[in-house]
Amino acid sequence: MNLILVGISHRSAPVEIRERMNIHESRLSAALDDLMARDGIREALILSTCNRVDLAAAGEEGAETESPLRRFLTDYHRYDPTAHEQHLYWYRDADVVRHLFRVACSLDSMIVGEPQILGQFKQAYLTAREAGALSGTLRDVSEQALAVGRRVRRETGLGTSAVSVSYAAVELARKIFGTLRGKTIFILGAGKMSELAARHLVSSGASSILVSNRTYERARELAAAFSGTAVPFESVLTQLQRADIVISSTGSPDFIVTRAAAEHLLAERKQRPMFFVDIAVPRDIDPAVNELDNAFVYDIDDLEQVVKENLAERQREAVRAEKIVEEELERTLRRLASRELAPTIVALEQRLESIRRAEIERYRGRLGALTPEQRESVEALTRGMLNKILHGPITEMKSRAGGPEHSALVNLVRRMFGVND
Repeated sequence: MNLILVGISHRSAPVEIRERMNIHESRLSAALDDLMARDGIREALILSTCNRVDLAAAGEEGAETESPLRRFLTDYHRYDPTAHEQHLYWYRDADVVRHLFRVACSLDSMIVGEPQILGQFKQAYLTAREAGALSGTLRDVSEQALAVGRRVRRETGLGTSAVSVSYAAVELARKIFGTLRGKTIFILGAGKMSELAARHLVSSGASSILVSNRTYERARELAAAFSGTAVPFESVLTQLQRADIVISSTGSPDFIVTRAAAEHLLAERKQRPMFFVDIAVPRDIDPAVNELDNAFVYDIDDLEQVVKENLAERQREAVRAEKIVEEELERTLRRLASRELAPTIVALEQRLESIRRAEIERYRGRLGALTPEQRESVEALTRGMLNKILHGPITEMKSRAGGPEHSALVNLVRRMFGVND
């Protein structure tokens, strides 16, 4: 199949090296055109994200493909890639297929199971297809990689559990409320983790945001980012009763919400549930609040424990995903090998048919005048012999399609029967 891939990722190189290899989305089409113009390159695919750059290519049959890829890296990035050879990985043929499958499934991601990579892979595929860079084997492998990625999402729980503190808060809130649609969020303190948790909550359906910070201007800035409302810090306790979900990270040395304050808030809310996400150190929410009915308090340790448990679950699901990858890999390699086998089978049949016809012609004079029935008998006899001769090598080649001996066996059969390329 003559597939080759060179890449660099978070597993093989630090960020400053990955930055040098990065190809911006706006330049992907031009980069593909450049790569396709290289001698021996028939197809190309470029996947470039913040954590990886993979260049995959299908070469002309028998063509040397590593040199064109090296020259592309040198010319495009204007530096000698051998200076960072220890950071590059190279794959060929079946290993290229396995790598692309694992990437699409997010098994090779920094956070195993993250959902973004499948979309990024699809965009890389669409860009390459629109550029006319996918037309055969690499196109089929790329399409199958997307199918495998979707199958892993469908049949495993690899990407279903939160593995970040901010998203763990969303997961817990959803368990408490059932749905986050129409819920109000109150952000106490305008730190980065609070902002990230709020973004996750909004994307999950929360409808309105209130923001309070000791620096009112910062509260206004963050509120504007969510089309929310800024609340003066001194008004927090009188406004918190509006919130279904409170995300707190103020850095205050004392509790912002005491048990007594929480009892008052719940009374104001007529005992409608309140969910407190306390990611401050020291804590902003009195742990005793959790003892009240309809109050739910989770601190940073609680959230990190959820993340830890979810990571362990993802690792268990990753084992299932790896089995799917290997299963799909074997099926794909067999299909590709069988397809590549077709020209050899056709050439083999044509070669023996030409010999059969030549021999009948050579003996025609010795056979004398034959009746139509006799001519048909000769045709049937010789065709039957030809089919029996072909049956063994064709069956053997098909049975070994996709296996390690496939190419050697095909080449041997072609030489034995005098079939030219």
